[in-house]
Amino acid sequence: MSAALPDLGRAAVDVAPQLLGHVLQAGRRSGVIVEVEAYGAADDPASHAFRGPTNRNRSMFGPPGTLYVYLIYGMHLCANVACGPEGEAGAVLVRALAPLRGVDEMRAGRPAARTDLDLCSGPGRLTAALGIRREHDGIDLLSRRAPVRLEPGSGGGPYDTGRIVLGPRVGISKAVERRWRFAIAGDPNVSRRQLGSLRHGLLGGTEATPSTARGSDRRT
Repeated sequence: MSAALPDLGRAAVDVAPQLLGHVLQAGRRSGVIVEVEAYGAADDPASHAFRGPTNRNRSMFGPPGTLYVYLIYGMHLCANVACGPEGEAGAVLVRALAPLRGVDEMRAGRPAARTDLDLCSGPGRLTAALGIRREHDGIDLLSRRAPVRLEPGSGGGPYDTGRIVLGPRVGISKAVERRWRFAIAGDPNVSRRQLGSLRHGLLGGTEATPSTARGSDRRT
């Protein structure tokens, strides 16, 4: 039984943990989302949208479900799911996938991967493995005809069962205290970087919810 995709029209920090367990698909290649980070806009100095729309970040301001692809370090592409109402920036960076289908094609796209656990364990790795390109920026991930799509995962996902760990985002220098990185607890495909900073939280409880994370503790 498939689970419905979350409502992407809400704040990225609320959407992010609910994307865990759903599927990112590009052609015959797909993977289960096991790690994400949330980024906002004017309220998030770590976000590309902090200073408003530009040619580079305009997909962050598009309709919810728009794919935002950008280049980092001049070599790696990152894939993000735009969230929130159209015109109000927000995005969820997909940091890691568990390979699901098309593994042979993923290996061809990531010849440097030493094991299959390395295929999609990082934002630049997963875009290479899936064949996501710069020209995919701005497409509708919810369209059945899109070359890259967001698909529902199976029922009883990690958000529903509480199998989520959270921690600070990676590679940023501002708003570093916000615990807006979410991952499926114990999944071996989660990116290794700062793995020790991830801790169990009580999503829906009082210890660490997206709402309390927004106030106490968002880089795309």
